[in-house]
Formats: sequence, structure tokens, C-alpha cells
Amino acid sequence: MSATQEEPVLIPVNITIADRSYRVKIAAKDEQAVRQTAALINQKMVEFKNAYAGKDMQDYISMVLLWFTTEQQQTGQNLYELEAIQNQIDALAISIEKAL
Repeated sequence: MSATQEEPVLIPVNITIADRSYRVKIAAKDEQAVRQTAALINQKMVEFKNAYAGKDMQDYISMVLLWFTTEQQQTGQNLYELEAIQNQIDALAISIEKAL
């Protein structure tokens, strides 16, 4: 890490997932996103519990993990497509600037 870059200040945060509490250290700027993600995971746990009664907690966690990973992959693919389009736009903009 160069001298001009500062390491992010990490803050301790308690997050509850599936009725278990976890103390994690995260960058202060990420706190809201981490809390929202934990809330979404817990919401999905409840949805899976209601849809698949009688399963154990490990099953619900696995279902949420599979759902969440699939969502991230779909979103990630869209981001890669958008990034490629943005790169093409940037290249065209540079070409136009050179032509002018």
C-alpha cells in the first residue's frame, strides 16, 4: 500500500443471522450495506422456513446461500455487460474528441 493511501478505519458491528450474533469489523462506509444484507438474509430465511416447514436451520441457510449467490451472479453479469458498454462509449468519446 502506498503512503498516500490510508487503510480504512474498521468499526466493530454486531450482526445477527439465523438467530446467531456475529461481531465483525467492517469499514464504517460499509455498515449500512452490511446491515441491509443481513436483514435481507434473515428475511429470506423466514420465507424459506414458511415455504419448507420441518427443515433444519442448515437447510434454510443453504437455500438462502444458493439464492443469494444466484442473485449476485445475475447482477454481476449485468454489471460486466454495462462495463463493456461504458468502455465502448468511452472509446467512441475519445475518438470523437480526437476528430474534433
